[in-house]
Amino acid sequence: MSLSDNEFRPGHHDRYQQIRREHGPVVGVELPGGIPAWLVIGYIELHQVTSDPVLFPRDSGLWNQWANIPKDWPLLPMVGRPNPSIISTAGAAQRSHVATVEPALESVDLIRLRQTCERLADRLIDGFCGRGTADLVADFTAPLPMLALAWIFGFADEEESQFVDMMKMLATSGPDAESQYANVLRRMEQLLAAKRTKPGADLVSRMLTQPTPFSDPEYARDLLAVITAGYLPTVDWIGNSVRLMRTDERFAAALGGGQHSIEQAMIEVLWEDTPIQIFPGRWAASDTRLGDKDIRAGDMLLLGLAAANTDPHVGRNLTGSVETAGNSAHFAFGYGEYRCPFAAQQIGEIIVRSGIEVLLDRLPDLDLAVPAESLVRRPSPFVRGIASMPVRFTPVRPAGSTPVANAARTSRLWRSAK
Repeated sequence: MSLSDNEFRPGHHDRYQQIRREHGPVVGVELPGGIPAWLVIGYIELHQVTSDPVLFPRDSGLWNQWANIPKDWPLLPMVGRPNPSIISTAGAAQRSHVATVEPALESVDLIRLRQTCERLADRLIDGFCGRGTADLVADFTAPLPMLALAWIFGFADEEESQFVDMMKMLATSGPDAESQYANVLRRMEQLLAAKRTKPGADLVSRMLTQPTPFSDPEYARDLLAVITAGYLPTVDWIGNSVRLMRTDERFAAALGGGQHSIEQAMIEVLWEDTPIQIFPGRWAASDTRLGDKDIRAGDMLLLGLAAANTDPHVGRNLTGSVETAGNSAHFAFGYGEYRCPFAAQQIGEIIVRSGIEVLLDRLPDLDLAVPAESLVRRPSPFVRGIASMPVRFTPVRPAGSTPVANAARTSRLWRSAK
């Protein structure tokens, strides 16, 4: 079964249920180029994999398919070559990288982050609020996390175009994905050099003060891991939450920016419309059996986060009730030793929540300008995000917190980077 087939497009919960009935909780799949892997779609089985970092480490060096992987393999940046970094090592080496990255994430001032996100959201909305229409992805949900990450990393305002360019390269897949990845790594090394010369109150500078020193390529790969884990999933968390709130009458209370409804929508999205649908991965350290399948040493396991979240064996009420949406036992952030750090989860939540709150406060009658079923999703089985979201609303005056020209410039930069 090929992951490139349309049947594996994200969000097809009914299709996942059919696959579960036909193949069980662990499914043999083919990645581009006919590369074999195991897709874990059972909640219990996924819990087993993510709870056992010894048997199922996140160590790509164990992969038994490296001899078959071409240099231009499109998923190579996502899988990661076996280089020292927070996402490609296991055991003590991996823990040393965590000990450098996590304190830097924890040192981000969450109050200032929220204030910054509110300011950035106002700035972006000022750029289109007088028109009465917008593409919410290009004008808001995509640039907001980008600008927030630029602030967290310590990029100056005049370096904004450089950061947009990096986001463009990271979003590019295909035959040149590996070279684009290398270009971004070089940009990260340039940023490291700048922060050594002139440190500031930013995540990069704080990473450099941690007691365990790494080489610049290692620091760069860790920084890149923070960006890739934090950027596109946050974009899609905002977009998927707004889509849910504009299409489900249960969230009508949010018309005035109701915080409780926003929180419930955000949690429900993590369960049933999670931005990361499939995540590679884990590699078996030895022969074992998982579900009803024999796994060989070095086999890749893909984490079917979305499928596991909707596994009927979990016993969760998936009727969509707002009252039950507070259950946080989903796999949206992973689980176990390699789970997304709590500080990173907090950062993402603040960006999403503050952005939606400002958006609905400024444009309370914002609604989709097209039928919900016509919204185009990105053509990938790995992520679930909306490529474009036309919206309409009553035009309002800019808030004037920053020059409207700045917001228009940001939108133009992002549109040119698409």
